[in-house]
Amino acid sequence: MDISEEEFIIKLGIHIRKLREKKDISQQNLADDCNISKAQIGRVERAEFNTTIRTLVKIANALDIEPKELLNFQIKTL
Repeated sequence: MDISEEEFIIKLGIHIRKLREKKDISQQNLADDCNISKAQIGRVERAEFNTTIRTLVKIANALDIEPKELLNFQIKTL
């Protein structure tokens, strides 16, 4: 299976937003818990840049999930 880096980053951002919304956490609260800016959370969710592993670990910790769960999303839709 082939996926472009851009498509992967887009799907990652969408997945992070869904996880955040499922836990009823605002971007601001997530940012505060991660000790990063709300703007950075927004950029991750909108796939405006390729975030770091360090930031993904902070997000996972703030969402109280294992970091691997951030990458547990469907790549291709049928």
